[in-house]
Amino acid sequence: MLAKILQNAFIEMNVKEIKGKNHNPRILQYHNATSLKASTDEVPWCSSFVNYIVQKSGDKGTESAMARSWEKWGKEIEKPVPGCIVVFSRGSDKRFGHVAIFCYETKKNIYVIGGNQSDSVNITPYSKSKFVTYRSV
Repeated sequence: MLAKILQNAFIEMNVKEIKGKNHNPRILQYHNATSLKASTDEVPWCSSFVNYIVQKSGDKGTESAMARSWEKWGKEIEKPVPGCIVVFSRGSDKRFGHVAIFCYETKKNIYVIGGNQSDSVNITPYSKSKFVTYRSV
């Protein structure tokens, strides 16, 4: 299942927001995988992307647009596996964060493929100091 999640995420590489009054229909499709069902690509969409990918891979996501909703999804794993879900903190408010799909790690960073990373789907490094949890089906 995790391999399928990673494969489906890579299919979405380089999907980008459209600046201005128009919105990328693919990102709106991601939003439809959540209860928020946002109608703009200008709202945070990392959790919408992960929900879309998990659902497309045959499992149920959190259906929440909140990144930190993934902290309780599936089961926690200690060591990351490509395709597992990674939750990161953002600031001091525990309600806010980022969620993406694990690719690989280095000594200092966790590399993830995710949505709303510089307004697109791409692979981005995140500091291990922001790490909250790894989750698997």
